[in-house]
Amino acid sequence: QPMGIFSILEEECMFPKATDTSFKNKLYDQHLGKSNNFQKPKPAKGKAEAHFSLVHYAGTVDYNISGWLEKNKDPLNETVIGLYQKSSVKTLALLFSAYGGEADAGGGGKKGGKKKGSSFQTVSALFRENLNKLMANLRSTHPHFVRCIIPNETKTPGAMEHELVLHQLRCNGVLEGIRICRKGFPSRVLYADFKQRYRVLNASAIPEGQFIDSKKASEKLLGSIDVDHTQYRFGHTKVFFKAGLLGLLEEMRDDKLAQLITRTQARCRGFLMRVEFKKMVERRESIFCIQYNVRSFMNVKHWPWMKLFFKIKPLLKSAESEKEMANMKEEFEKTKEELAKSEAKRKELEEKMVALLQEKNDLQLQVQAEADSLADAEERCDQLIKTKIQLEAKIKEVTERAEDEEEINAELTAKKRKLEDECSELKKDIDDLELTLAKVEKEKHATENKVKNLTEEMAALDETIAKLTKEKKALQEAHQQTLDDLQVEEDKVNTLTKAKTKLEQQVDDLEGSLEQEKKLRMDVERAKRKLEGDLKLSHDSIMDLENDKQQLDEKLKKKDFEISQIQSKIEDEQALGMQLQKKIKELQASLRSARIEELEEEIEAERTSRAKAEKHRADLSRELEEISERLEEAGGATAAQIDMNKKREAEFQKMRRDLEEATLQHEATAAALRKKHADSTAELGEQIDNLQRVKQKLEKEKSELKMEIDDLASNMESVSKAKANLEKMCRTLEDQLSEIKTKEEQDQRTINDLNTHRARLQTETGEYSRQVEEKDALISQLSRGKQGFTQQIEELKRHLDEEVKAKNALAHALQSARHDCDLLREPYEEEQEAKGELQRALSKANSEVAQWRTKYETDAIQRTEELEEAKKKLAQRLQDAEEHVEAVNSKCASLEKTKQRLQNEVEDLMIDVERSNSACAALDKKQKNFDKILSEWKQKYEETQAELEASQKEARSLSTELFKMKNAYEESLDHLETLKRENKNLQQEISDLTEQIAESGKAIHELEKEIEQLKRTHHRVVESMQSTLDAEIRSRNEALRLKKKMEGDLNEMEIQLSHANRLAADAQKNLRNTQGVLKDTQIHLDDAVRTQEDLKEQVAMVERRANLLQAEVEELRGALEQTERSRKVAEQELLDASERVQLLHTQ
Repeated sequence: QPMGIFSILEEECMFPKATDTSFKNKLYDQHLGKSNNFQKPKPAKGKAEAHFSLVHYAGTVDYNISGWLEKNKDPLNETVIGLYQKSSVKTLALLFSAYGGEADAGGGGKKGGKKKGSSFQTVSALFRENLNKLMANLRSTHPHFVRCIIPNETKTPGAMEHELVLHQLRCNGVLEGIRICRKGFPSRVLYADFKQRYRVLNASAIPEGQFIDSKKASEKLLGSIDVDHTQYRFGHTKVFFKAGLLGLLEEMRDDKLAQLITRTQARCRGFLMRVEFKKMVERRESIFCIQYNVRSFMNVKHWPWMKLFFKIKPLLKSAESEKEMANMKEEFEKTKEELAKSEAKRKELEEKMVALLQEKNDLQLQVQAEADSLADAEERCDQLIKTKIQLEAKIKEVTERAEDEEEINAELTAKKRKLEDECSELKKDIDDLELTLAKVEKEKHATENKVKNLTEEMAALDETIAKLTKEKKALQEAHQQTLDDLQVEEDKVNTLTKAKTKLEQQVDDLEGSLEQEKKLRMDVERAKRKLEGDLKLSHDSIMDLENDKQQLDEKLKKKDFEISQIQSKIEDEQALGMQLQKKIKELQASLRSARIEELEEEIEAERTSRAKAEKHRADLSRELEEISERLEEAGGATAAQIDMNKKREAEFQKMRRDLEEATLQHEATAAALRKKHADSTAELGEQIDNLQRVKQKLEKEKSELKMEIDDLASNMESVSKAKANLEKMCRTLEDQLSEIKTKEEQDQRTINDLNTHRARLQTETGEYSRQVEEKDALISQLSRGKQGFTQQIEELKRHLDEEVKAKNALAHALQSARHDCDLLREPYEEEQEAKGELQRALSKANSEVAQWRTKYETDAIQRTEELEEAKKKLAQRLQDAEEHVEAVNSKCASLEKTKQRLQNEVEDLMIDVERSNSACAALDKKQKNFDKILSEWKQKYEETQAELEASQKEARSLSTELFKMKNAYEESLDHLETLKRENKNLQQEISDLTEQIAESGKAIHELEKEIEQLKRTHHRVVESMQSTLDAEIRSRNEALRLKKKMEGDLNEMEIQLSHANRLAADAQKNLRNTQGVLKDTQIHLDDAVRTQEDLKEQVAMVERRANLLQAEVEELRGALEQTERSRKVAEQELLDASERVQLLHTQ
């Protein structure tokens, strides 16, 4: 596999003789002709030279490799990065804050594997390392990208270069992504949303009344629609569409909705017109019927028999009974209809109750399921939290172990350094010993070959001398460079000292100018003293005039006293106004119109008093004008003196202003120069300190270099001395040979000891190096484990975040379900209460029915022939029921049949039967009338209740309007108080102006001017006070108007409330009357029972004939049981109606 461009670049950087051409040749050898993306560029006119080209999907890019090797070998210096990171400029430090860590990390990795320095670190290696980190981050996370598009090259707003934008979109791959997306399925919709939105296209495809999965419903719906079935696909949770199909579906949906709406409109119009046609037909038939009856009546109304009929008919009871029967039939039909309606309503309510119970059960099941799922989620969350805590504990343990290992590693590295230092020292000692040993061996062999050894030693010494000379030259060059740098720094110091002297000279010049200004100021002060003496003389001449002025001042003081009295009166009036406002607020709370009229009278009195005060003020202003005229007459004599004084004072004031301005300007310039001088001196001092530190450092380095030079010179001298000694030793070796042999034996022993010590040290260093390598391997293993743990922690955090989101979603769903359950619990509890009340009423009715049944059975056993009594009892017991009328009518019909059949036998009892029938009819009529009255009163009560609610709503709306009006009134009062405060401030200004008038007696001319100004200001103040007074009057009028309007609205509201209360009281009174009527009817029923007892005594006479009616009694028993059942139903409905009445009464 061929190497990459960066790998080839790094390889070339390692070779010292590599050039750009060799790098280019290697690139051509590796990639040219082997990869389509690598090309040799074509020479183009007017463009820079290119060495190779790379083909991207957006276009071909040419590259010039000139200087790549030098730039790649020159990364940022670590010391420079450290300086940038410690910079006082926060932006610069922020830019290089993360660079050092990356560089260190990269460098550390290289040094851990291979012991290379930073000189082998290249820019391409850092780039590859950063790129690998970035790709690892991208692979381990879920990245999102933001495309930044440049609209134009000129940086002008509102300008859009289309070609530039399209080029950027093409280069970014956005257009390619859009093209790929359009070739695929760019639009996608959830199955539930698709089913809900597009079900209208073919509702028959999805059956009603049964649950069907959204995915299956979407498949059926799309299969039944006339669209291209290759334009969509079905996923797990969504349906995918190609471009354009979703728009076609939207158009089809709009057309379908338009058809449905027009069809619905047509049906609604047809229904309304059919209803109107039925009404018109009924109206036409009723008109024909009325016309026919009127014509018939007009034909027969003049007949004598008809006249006689008209006179006799009102006297007949049968007609009344027929009317009553007709009324009873009408009422019976009405009650029948109402009963049917109530039955339908009851059935609907029962169905609703069943549905609500079913929904409640479903919701309870859902809530239980949600609670179970939530409990499972909470358990999983708890388990995850426990695992997280365990992992965090493990991480803490691992980090503590890593810290301990790092501490141990640091200690080991410190020991290693110490051992390395000791090893280096031992190596130096060993080298020295080896040198001495070599010298000894050379001296040993010198006897055998003296000349050769001497020449070799001389050559070695010459080489060492050459090396030392080279090092000396290098040190001299470095010393010369430091001297040059020191000279440059000294030149800088000299320039800074010159600038300092210049600035000090400028400061001296400014101080001299400041002294001159002070001298000028002293001269001006002397002139000022002279002018003040002249002023004193002029003041002495004016003192004569001040006597006259004092008299005028006394008059002015009197006038001021009068003005103050007027002001006190005005303040009293203002206090009175405040009291009136408080009274107005109290009156607003109590809402009494009579008191408001009194307050209006007080306000009118206040206005009159204010008008009087203004009139008095006008008189005082006229007196002030007269005083000013007198002052003008008195001031004509001293006009010339005043003019002179005025001119002198003007000149004096001008000189004083000039002097003050000059002094202020000089002080400002002096302060600025002092500040500038202090800043420059501080900067120079800092620079001098820095230069001194540099100089000290350089001097220290210089001294060190001198010491090294001295050491080298001493070494040279020692070498020369050693050379002389060697020459001497060569002469005396033969004499010292015996001594050398003895020394050789001693040296051999010492060498053996040193070798053993050296071997021991080497074994120890090997052991230490092995331990260090083991520790390095352990550290790298721990770092890999740490990275793995961090990745696991990140994954667990992501899972935990997902679980937290799921838990939040479940909690939200549970909260909404609980909210829905709470909303449904209230109607459910109400339904339960209503159900309990119905059950109680049912049990009560059952007990009453049982009582009545036992009573009826005992009566039937005792008196089986008392059919009339049973009929009366049924008529009496079913007085409040709506179905009772039908039962009574059926009984009446059966009794009429028996009456016709047994008329011959019961002629004696006919009168009694008719009487009982008439009593029963009367009771039925009373019952119907009572029901009618009760229904009317119920309707009236409902109407009054509706009116009461409407009046309460209106009262609430009026209360809100009243609150708004109160707020507006309070705002107007606040505005009035602000106007009063302004008035008071203006009065305070007037008093200040009057004080200024009192103090302005120093100069008559100034007094005249001030009096004129006072006149003008007084006039303006009076005008402003007048305007504020008018505004205050207008605001008070507006407030009064608003208050009257509010009082009227409140009165209307009170009237409406009283009317509503009166209606409610009337309704309650009517209810009480109806209860009294019920009591009266009960009394009548008791009377009827008593009459029934009498009738029973009379019917006892016809017991002999009851045997003949036994068969009919058996027939009537079935009817009686039916009526008993209807009676139970009627009693149940009566109880319901009474409970409703009680509920309405309680409401």
